[in-house]
Amino acid sequence: ILPMKLGSMVKNSERLLPLPEDCSTQESFRIEYDTFGELKVPSDKYYGAQTVRSTMNFKIGGVSERMPVQVIRAFGILKRAAAEVNQDYGLDPKIANAIVKAADEVAQGKLNDHFPLVVWQTGSGTQTNMNVNEVISNRAIEIMGGKLGSKIPVHPNDHVNKSQSSNDTFPTAMHIAAAQEVNEVLLPGLKKLQNALEAKSKEFSQIIKIGRTHTQDAVPLTLGQEFSGYVQQIKYGVARIESTMPRVYQLAAGGTAVGTGLNTRIGFAEKVAAKVAELTGLPFVTAPNKFEALAAHDALVELSGAMNTVACSLMKIANDIRFLGSGPRSGLGELILPENEPGSSIMPGKVNPTQCEAVTMVAAQVMGNHVAVTVGGSNGHFELNVFKPMMIKNVLNSARLLGDVCVSFTDNCVVGIQANTDRINKLMSESLMLVTALNPHIVAITETKERILREFVYLLSLFDL
Repeated sequence: ILPMKLGSMVKNSERLLPLPEDCSTQESFRIEYDTFGELKVPSDKYYGAQTVRSTMNFKIGGVSERMPVQVIRAFGILKRAAAEVNQDYGLDPKIANAIVKAADEVAQGKLNDHFPLVVWQTGSGTQTNMNVNEVISNRAIEIMGGKLGSKIPVHPNDHVNKSQSSNDTFPTAMHIAAAQEVNEVLLPGLKKLQNALEAKSKEFSQIIKIGRTHTQDAVPLTLGQEFSGYVQQIKYGVARIESTMPRVYQLAAGGTAVGTGLNTRIGFAEKVAAKVAELTGLPFVTAPNKFEALAAHDALVELSGAMNTVACSLMKIANDIRFLGSGPRSGLGELILPENEPGSSIMPGKVNPTQCEAVTMVAAQVMGNHVAVTVGGSNGHFELNVFKPMMIKNVLNSARLLGDVCVSFTDNCVVGIQANTDRINKLMSESLMLVTALNPHIVAITETKERILREFVYLLSLFDL
């Protein structure tokens, strides 16, 4: 067994497990056991032997690849809800109250340093569920005046994980985390961008410009009409995201290992979902079919697909805006974009459409995330999908990136966009496409001439010349 020291966690930022040679004092650790034997656990950490074992087995990616904090906080909410429901079914109130207090600290992010595990672990998220169980157990033990690692009076499995399995807790935490991120970050960001684009559409409603199809001159429209298309895309994006949420609000808790609900009490699933809804303010319900909830994650694939569509919309909008703002002398130059920072280290005075570029990069990342989520969602074998950590990592990443970039794009670009009316008028006056607008009038004149000619010929036919 490798001895460990906490200090080396700081020194070796790319390692999750400290180096054995850094261990100098036995007092830095406590001894815990799992079914494989003895392990040394940092004395000031609430996690236990199973978490340490996981850090030994999955040295993948370093600190940047740790389980998203949104998932950890969602677990805190779930474990509190389960403890309160278990108290209703006979769990010692003192133990339940200690679990609730510890779980609250997890949900509030106060214990984030005690969750060292990476996403790249078992596909069911079992190690993270046990990491949560151990942390809450030891913190609850501390609250009750016990000894860390003793599992007395609060046991990580018998009490914190009571009536639960990793197979139903992790997907439940996935849905809680995704729903919170969508409601707290993604939707507010999209709606803010929608409102800003709508304001610009109204501001530009009287500015007539040349349209473009196939990147070539086309018939005229107003700049406001052009922006109204962007507004509608974002409106549809919001609607698409919202339409996926009823499935995300369905929780797997109560399904336990394979969906049968083995070792739970009747009503446990419904009560836990109701308690989670109460704690979050979101309309969570128990999943109507736990077999689907454990074996498939179509709800998250669907949500990711909606975010992928939003990414497509943002890519188009950002590209249009940066191309319309290209120049200042050799581009289209119809829009004047805000100048946020110097654009070049070699070309003085150059200003780049950096916000648009950030949007397009985020869009590309979200599209890539959706590919990963799609692969993960399609690999639910038999009674359990085992791509859970990877899927939720990418879903949360997409939601956060899209929400954040919409706010950044709005604040640092969209609200400051101006129409370059001189340039717009110049391009309008030089375009041959204006002739197309005269087509109805030309047709009317031609038809009138043809009618007069036909009448004249008819009159001539009446005379024998």
